[in-house]
Amino acid sequence: MAGYNQQFCPVAQALEVLGERWTLLVVRELLCGSHRFNDLQRGVPLMSRSVLAQRLRSLRDAGVIERRDDGYHLTEAGRELRPIVLACGKWGKRWAERSVKDADVDVGLLMWDIQRRIDVDALPRQEVVVEMEFRGAPRGKGRFWLHLKGHDAELCLKKPARGVDLTVRTSPRTMAEIWLGDTRFADALQAGDLTVEGPRSLARGFPSWLQLSVFAPIARPSVAGRRE
Repeated sequence: MAGYNQQFCPVAQALEVLGERWTLLVVRELLCGSHRFNDLQRGVPLMSRSVLAQRLRSLRDAGVIERRDDGYHLTEAGRELRPIVLACGKWGKRWAERSVKDADVDVGLLMWDIQRRIDVDALPRQEVVVEMEFRGAPRGKGRFWLHLKGHDAELCLKKPARGVDLTVRTSPRTMAEIWLGDTRFADALQAGDLTVEGPRSLARGFPSWLQLSVFAPIARPSVAGRRE
């Protein structure tokens, strides 16, 4: 990436560190609690392993992260990026909207985000396996399983041996809209865009287990507001 010729402007200096593609997304993953290399890549699946290694090296050289025995961690400088990353997300939710189709949704990334935002305090006492079935998803991305046990939520790519307690069927787009707060779970259920099969107590409790994206509360502007 071409630099800014050592400009004195602090914005230009910050972009020397953060302006390369994927860099802020790596910081986002670290802020979300990912520390291992594989977990970081899982949160940014379109980035190659070699590019991720380069970005981690650049962030470490800049003093934004440090390497420990249990993985990568943000330094004080890195932790101060939290409001910047949140502000980028809020701006993106409000002003970078585009029409989303089922094929545009990376279901694996969506489920990874959902898994780490499960409200474990709201889970039932018993062990529960939730099968998430996505119609219209790319081959190999049509089914995921959430294994919920105690205060642990695990995303599984294969069906757990204990079997399925609850099945949620929907489209990638509908689940993404629910996750981002653009569609209420109850509205999608009523419209038939989402179905839940299983014991009534689990089916009724499932929506409360989902904390949704941190950007879900951000309201999008009206059409008129976007044009002003």
